[in-house]
Amino acid sequence: MAAIDNDKGWIERSLRGDHQAFESLVAKYQHMIHALTFRMTGSRADAEDLAQETFIQAHQRLASYRAEARFSSWLYRIALNHCLNWKSRNQRRERLQEDWRQEAESSPAPNDALALEVQNALMQLHPKQRAAVALTLYDGLNHAEAARVLGCSETTVSWRLFTARAKLKRLLRKVPGTGGCS
Repeated sequence: MAAIDNDKGWIERSLRGDHQAFESLVAKYQHMIHALTFRMTGSRADAEDLAQETFIQAHQRLASYRAEARFSSWLYRIALNHCLNWKSRNQRRERLQEDWRQEAESSPAPNDALALEVQNALMQLHPKQRAAVALTLYDGLNHAEAARVLGCSETTVSWRLFTARAKLKRLLRKVPGTGGCS
């Protein structure tokens, strides 16, 4: 019961603008939320992002918390919703990537050998980088549109493209007809 009273006090102080109080809540529940997000995603990086998003949303919606349920249950619900949305976005992305891959394999290319080399290089990219390349360079979306599709920020899209281009340039450096993929 003392833990619930502590939570209630920290919540009240947080609502009055005490950032240290909310930091205490984060510190108390961070491991629990991170463990859940990791079990749901299987990825440390995605788990960290989802845990962070959980606490950001909890902070933004703290005034809507009703003490009818334990604070930890409320946090779990937010984290679980983020994980389910993440999984749904991931499945859509994977379907799009698979559709794109199948289309690329079945489309006649002017230079099949070159197209195959480029496709092989694309497949060596991390799926998130490959999706950013596909959406922006192949499908013509701008960074903002790609960010909405991928469920991330424009800055993240830009970074993924930057790292993807660097890797593609290395992979295609010696392939005739790519010009070093500049």
